[in-house]
Amino acid sequence: MLHKVDKDTVKVFKMSLPIFVELLLQLLVGNIDQIMISHYSQTSVAAIGNGNQIMNIAIIVLSVISVATTILIAQYLGAKYTDKANEVSSVSTLIMFIASISITLVCVLFGRQIFTLLKAPSDVLTEASTYLAIVGSFLIVQGLYLNLTGIMRSFGLLNEIMIVSLIMNALNILGNASLIYGLFGLPSLGLIGVAISTNLSKLIGLIIILIIFKKKVDVHISIRYLHPFPKETLKKLLNIGVPSALEQLSYNLSQTCIMAVINVFGTSVINTKVYSSMLANVSYVYAMAIGQATQILIGYFIGAKLYDRIKKRAWTAIYISLAVSLSVTAILYLNSDFVFGLFTSDPAVLELGKKILFIEFFLEIGRSINITMTKSMVAAGDVYYPVIVGIICMWSIALGLSYVFAIVLNMGLVGVWLAMAIDEAVRGIIFSIHWNRGKWIAKSRML
Repeated sequence: MLHKVDKDTVKVFKMSLPIFVELLLQLLVGNIDQIMISHYSQTSVAAIGNGNQIMNIAIIVLSVISVATTILIAQYLGAKYTDKANEVSSVSTLIMFIASISITLVCVLFGRQIFTLLKAPSDVLTEASTYLAIVGSFLIVQGLYLNLTGIMRSFGLLNEIMIVSLIMNALNILGNASLIYGLFGLPSLGLIGVAISTNLSKLIGLIIILIIFKKKVDVHISIRYLHPFPKETLKKLLNIGVPSALEQLSYNLSQTCIMAVINVFGTSVINTKVYSSMLANVSYVYAMAIGQATQILIGYFIGAKLYDRIKKRAWTAIYISLAVSLSVTAILYLNSDFVFGLFTSDPAVLELGKKILFIEFFLEIGRSINITMTKSMVAAGDVYYPVIVGIICMWSIALGLSYVFAIVLNMGLVGVWLAMAIDEAVRGIIFSIHWNRGKWIAKSRML
C-alpha cells in the first residue's frame, strides 16, 4: 500500500506541474493587464479590477462545465467505457455554447447597471463598463477553449495545454505593450487596448487548441451524438457541474458584494485590493493545480473502483499545497514594498498592502485545505456538502464580517481580509472533519 501511495503522489505531482504553469499563465493574462495599465492610468487599474470581478464570475461558471466534463470522462476512462467520451464531449460543448452566449448578453447589455449597483466610483464607471463589454463579447471563445482543454485534461494532455497558455500569455503581453502605449505605429488605446489584446490572445489560443485537439484526442464532437438527446449524460454533467457552479458562483458573487464594500473607501483602497488579490492568486495557484490533478486522479480511481486509494490522496495534496502556498506568501510579505512598488509609488498603498499580506499568510492555510477538499469531494460524488457549507460561510462570515469589520468598526480593507481569513478557516475545519468521517465513500460507490 505504501508503494501505491508513493506512486500516486509522484503521479499527482507530475500532473500538477503543467497544470500549475497553465493556471499561472492564465492568471498572468488578467494580472499583466493591470500591471501594464498601472503605468498608464490608476483609474484604469480600478476599472479593470472591477471588470475582472465580473469576468471571474463568468469564467467560473464556464469552468465548472469544463471540470464536470473532465471528471466524467476520467471516470469513464477509468472504467474503460471509452465509447462514452464522444457523447459527453458533444453534450458539454452544447452546454458551453448556450452558457457563453447567455453571459455575453448580460455583460454587453447590462455592464453599466452592474457597476452602478456595485457603487463603482464615477471616474471608474464608464471605463469598467467599456472593458466588460469588449472582453465579455469574446466569452464564446473562452468557453470553447475551456471545453476543449477540459476534455484534453482527462486524456492526460497537460503539457500541450501548458504550452498553449504560454503562447497566449506572450501574445497578450506583446499586444498590451503595442496597444496601450502605441508601439509599432499602432494607436495608443489605453484600457481599450488591453481589452482588445486579451481577446485576440484568447482567439489565437483557441485556434491552436483546436489544431492539437484534432491531432491528438480520439474524440469526435458532433451533433449526431445529440440525437436522440442523451438525457442521462446531461444529468450526470449537471449533477457534477451545477452544485460546483453554485459554490463557485456564490463565492464570486460574495466577493463582488465585498468589492462594493471596498469601493466605498475610494480608488486608492480599491487599487490596494486589486494588487493584493493579484498577489494572493500567485500564493494559492499551486493549491489549485494540485487540487485539479488530485481531482482527475480520484476520477480515475472512482471509475476503476479503487476506493482505498482515495482518502489519503486528498491529505497528501493538502500538505504539499500548504508548503508551497505559505512559502510563496512569506516571500511576498518579506518583499512587500518591492512587490507593490512594481505597481505604484503611493505610500498609502505600500503600507496597507503590507498589512494585507500579513493577514494573507493565515488566510492561505484555510484556502489550501478548502480547495483540495472541495475538488476531492466533487470527484468522489459528494457534490452538495461543500456547496451548502460554502454558501452559508461565504455570505454570513466573509461578507457579513467584512461589512462589520470594514464599515461598522472602520477597519477598512484590513477588516475585509480578516473576515475572509476567518471564513476560509471555518470552512477548512468543517471540510476536514467531514472528509475524515468518510461519508463521501457511500456516494462514490453510487457513481
